[in-house]
Amino acid sequence: MDWNGKPYHSLDYELKKQFGQKVYKLSLNGGMTCPGRDGTLGSGPCIFCSAGGSGDFAAPVMDSVHEQIEAAKLQVQRKMSGHGSYIAYFQSYTNTYAPLSHLRSIFTDAIRHPDIAALSVATRPDCLGPEVVDLLRELNSIKPVWVELGLQTIHESTACFIRRGYPLPVFESALLRLKEAGITVIVHIILGLPGETREMMLETVRYLAKGVVDGIKLQLLHILNGTDLARIYRDTPFPVLSMEEYLDLVIDCVELLPPDMTIHRITGDGPKKLLVSPLWSGNKRLVLNSLHRRFKERDTWQGKHFPL
Repeated sequence: MDWNGKPYHSLDYELKKQFGQKVYKLSLNGGMTCPGRDGTLGSGPCIFCSAGGSGDFAAPVMDSVHEQIEAAKLQVQRKMSGHGSYIAYFQSYTNTYAPLSHLRSIFTDAIRHPDIAALSVATRPDCLGPEVVDLLRELNSIKPVWVELGLQTIHESTACFIRRGYPLPVFESALLRLKEAGITVIVHIILGLPGETREMMLETVRYLAKGVVDGIKLQLLHILNGTDLARIYRDTPFPVLSMEEYLDLVIDCVELLPPDMTIHRITGDGPKKLLVSPLWSGNKRLVLNSLHRRFKERDTWQGKHFPL
């Protein structure tokens, strides 16, 4: 199978199909924190999370949403060829962890901007109460709304180790309520978490492949300076994936995914100034070129082994 020259259902392919043109993501900052960081969960943030709250490329919080959009557009337009539209992406920390009035204000400001084609909100499944889901449903009637959920793994032992802070049934409940509200849902998983075997990672992928998820982000584990994970790695080093191991693992994952599931990320690149390991991941172009070459060598594609 082929998705505009790629052996997987890429985000770029899906955006052009949905909107008929190139669409760019603008990383915005809603000025929020998360229940792991403010003491609500009493355990601290996820051990891999940097001070930027997984939004190291997002705009400064002091700017209004409109100002952030305009500034981010200028950054993107330097790389653009021709006209495009934009997705307002609230990325840093937990973007539904705030009073409903604040969420309504910032999300409405974003979605009403004439150049914004869709709203994307990164959050936790334990921060999606009924009123928040109702707000997202309401906004989805104006322009498409996506919600990104950080699952990372289905394995409770790993979830406890990384301090995810909620059990799997909480994710399942949130996913069901979002889908009932007509919301597009993208799920993040991390490949290479300490203690996880290849089969454990593939079990997480199979679990999502059998469900109602619309999109997935396959994220290589990055060990970043300033995180608890970096301290653990320095004190008691654990194995990290080599590039060769990652290429074959991520293709194994892609083979299991249904062909209509959009792959929003297939590797990821953390800020180089913070990256402790694996250092090879800092060369994103090399990784992606090597990955596409490996797909050809294996003569494979997304969904080759789906249905499971």
